[in-house]
Amino acid sequence: MAPPQGQMRPGRQLAVLGFIFVVLYLLVFFSGGASGSFKDRLEPKLGLDLIGGTRMTLEATNNVDGKPPTAENLEEARQIIENRVNGLGVAEAEVVTEGNRNIVISLPGENRNLDEVGSAAELRFRKVLKAADGSGTAAAPPAATAAPPGSVTPSGAPSATPSGSAAPKVSPSASGGQGGMAPAPSASATPAPSASASASAAAPSASAAPVPASVEQQRKAVEQKVGAAAWQAASALQAPADLSADPSLGDKLKPFSALSPQEVAVLPAQMQFNVPTIGCAQLDKRPPASISDPKQQVVSCEGGASKYLLDQAKVEGTDVDDADAVLDQTNAWVVSLDFTGDGQSKWTALTREAFTNEGQACDASALGQDGKCRVAVVLDNEIVSSPEIQGVLTGNSQITGSFNQKDASALAGQLRYGALPVTFKAQESQNITATLGASHLRAGLLAAGIGMLLVIIYAFFYYRLLGSVIFLSLILSALLVFGALVVLGRQIGFTLTLAGIAGMIVSLGVAADSFVIYFERLKDEIREGRSPRSAVPRAWIRARRTIISANAITLLSAVVLYVVSVGTVKGFAFALGLATVLDLVVVFLFRHPIMTMFARTRAFLSPRVSGLGRALPARSQQTQPRNPRAKEA
Repeated sequence: MAPPQGQMRPGRQLAVLGFIFVVLYLLVFFSGGASGSFKDRLEPKLGLDLIGGTRMTLEATNNVDGKPPTAENLEEARQIIENRVNGLGVAEAEVVTEGNRNIVISLPGENRNLDEVGSAAELRFRKVLKAADGSGTAAAPPAATAAPPGSVTPSGAPSATPSGSAAPKVSPSASGGQGGMAPAPSASATPAPSASASASAAAPSASAAPVPASVEQQRKAVEQKVGAAAWQAASALQAPADLSADPSLGDKLKPFSALSPQEVAVLPAQMQFNVPTIGCAQLDKRPPASISDPKQQVVSCEGGASKYLLDQAKVEGTDVDDADAVLDQTNAWVVSLDFTGDGQSKWTALTREAFTNEGQACDASALGQDGKCRVAVVLDNEIVSSPEIQGVLTGNSQITGSFNQKDASALAGQLRYGALPVTFKAQESQNITATLGASHLRAGLLAAGIGMLLVIIYAFFYYRLLGSVIFLSLILSALLVFGALVVLGRQIGFTLTLAGIAGMIVSLGVAADSFVIYFERLKDEIREGRSPRSAVPRAWIRARRTIISANAITLLSAVVLYVVSVGTVKGFAFALGLATVLDLVVVFLFRHPIMTMFARTRAFLSPRVSGLGRALPARSQQTQPRNPRAKEA
């Protein structure tokens, strides 16, 4: 017999709920990304606070105006950093923006060193114009043979460095080079103009260029710190000062040795180079992007002891099409560079300038052993190598040095994925061991289990038979949430953290509230004289609006918290919102239908069994006839 018009059919809602479960767990076991045994497929994606790993927070800096980066630049930087991290072979890395300045890198599992992934990786190729001692105490130029190891060579061609020579060189390949290997004079026999003349012939000094107002203010602060006498003495220098010839000058310039790397960074390039009391210890620790302007002369160090004045950057990292870590003919790790079409033309022009020492721009102190100019490969603030150019290069090149596979791969990855549009400094780096993560996971699961157990005990104590409805509802909600976590972890990369577990525990209270609202409304309907069977649908209609409103407020709070929060708080908000939505699904597709079925049983009419308590006796008294005659009849 079909149910009357308007009467609900609980079987249909229960069938819809069963269909949702079937689809969800088919996705859990057989969707994309599901692999391994059934146990492995049931494992959700856990955050590093549960399984251990590495977390690093990078803060964007701006050395010019101090303003935060644009949203577009921050997102571009996030994508580049994510590509670099993935290029390290790290699986399941999470790189997210936090606020308007920070990027947070999270690597669940193995602890990793992430110091290099946040470097700007701005590659510049600059001619070495002058060289000076970088110890910070002397002013005598170093010998031309003092160049540290490392070189740039054409791909596929062996280095032409003579036996016993310590100076690295760049040589043309047999098929791609021009200019040949003409005999080169020694560095001491090579005529060169004076230091001051070479500087003026090469390019205008960096101090002649427009200076941002904030940098000018910082320079004035440095001038006040070192004193007027020291500043005037430094400004008058046209070449590195020889303190041994004029000891009194050393006393005047001594205040510059007390400057911090940040203060040294705002000085003009000529002053950084000419003042002998400014050493590599200060220059090497300058903030990121201190020498990033390709149109300006800059000062940088190599090996911590040699200080170089470098020309404008004629070739940049954007001119590199690809970079790979490869083994050369001596089984040493090198970074192979493939230039773009336009970049190759720039590289050829730069090597021609260096090979011919065009305009005698390179000072005698900067020439290699064969009297040729050197080209410095500058990555951020550091010189990777500064080889002597032995010919005009028309092909691809290699960066060589004391690389192992890891270092070469890291450098190649930085160059391959491009320079960051924003400079960063590490604010926080945290390593969590797998043991500590497992302890956190056990603590979180224990807290969730205790919370659910207390709710179930209270439900059976207070509602008895109705407590079984609460118990089954919580079990179904937990299964829905668990399945959703597994699927979302594969599809959108959602990771379960301790904060997420906390959100689910809080959702237990929201679910308990909806039970109390429904069951207490049911008691009110029975007290008003309705039978349990008719009271169930009426109580549902009156309680439904309240339940939806309460859950909507919780859901809205979770959405707002997710939008405005950062970090692990987002995980809390997401888990709370997800559990709230799935609780509503269980309320509509299980709780109300199962109550309708219970209302048709005899146990539901028993005050001791049903949990309706005094509501049923009160109804019985109300339904007794008040007329004694009617009672006798």
